[in-house]
Amino acid sequence: MNLTGTFTALITPFKTSGEIDWDTLEKIVRFQVENGIEGIVPCGTTGESPTLNHKEHREVIARVTKIAKEEKSDIIIIAGTGSNSTREAVELTRAAAEDGADFALSVNPYYNKPTQEGLYRHFSEIANASKIPIVLYNIPGRTSVCLSIDTIKKLASHENIAGIKEATGDLNFMAEVIFETPDDFALISGDDNLLLPILSLGGRGVISVISNIFPKECGDITRQYLSGKVEGASQIFKRIFPLCKAMFLETNPIPVKFAASYMGLCENILRLPLTSVSKENEIKITKAIENFKADA
Repeated sequence: MNLTGTFTALITPFKTSGEIDWDTLEKIVRFQVENGIEGIVPCGTTGESPTLNHKEHREVIARVTKIAKEEKSDIIIIAGTGSNSTREAVELTRAAAEDGADFALSVNPYYNKPTQEGLYRHFSEIANASKIPIVLYNIPGRTSVCLSIDTIKKLASHENIAGIKEATGDLNFMAEVIFETPDDFALISGDDNLLLPILSLGGRGVISVISNIFPKECGDITRQYLSGKVEGASQIFKRIFPLCKAMFLETNPIPVKFAASYMGLCENILRLPLTSVSKENEIKITKAIENFKADA
């Protein structure tokens, strides 16, 4: 399965009671499929995975996979299954495979801060135990640890590790990863605002926050660029760039949850410890959305 394109880091909608809003989850999955997205990432950071219990975590992945593949059989599901416990990550990954996911997204172990040897053994054990390929997720800003180039190169040689979601924000680092790993090892941007430069280096696409609200337009950047329409991709990227800033005025997914509610996709409800975006930033996000729509 080709790990290329735009993959939406899907929000998890909640009711006022704090429970998962399963009807709205179905609606937003169908919205993604109808707008041509290449793939969906349930239970990532944007989906507030740290606040989901194991039963909810598994059910979200299972439902998203079932709904999406009923609509489009070849859509790619990359299930968030990371943990700072290797055993727990293995369990979550096995469950995602049983429920039909195509890939598992596995984040650097957070809080316990393993060494490079620990990171290598953590991801190797998950990959060895998994029936679906693993996508590494390197995000030192949230985890306090960063996979080194040498560790990534070692992991890239594992037959069951398909690529990496790169969110270091360091283009030099990402270029080195792309140039020093096999051609079949995919580097996916973890940041919307770096998509175009990463594509120019040989990256394969993006796991996107903004595609929650504008899936077609976000997807068109990668599709146009990879089909040789570089100028067209650049023009869309230029339009979308102010939204990149707006979606990170506060901790993700606080801004995008508000944006999705403004677009009528879900309620603006988050689980603690996340709280709703400030009124000041609501105005900025609304303005960015309306400016983007006006430029269409």
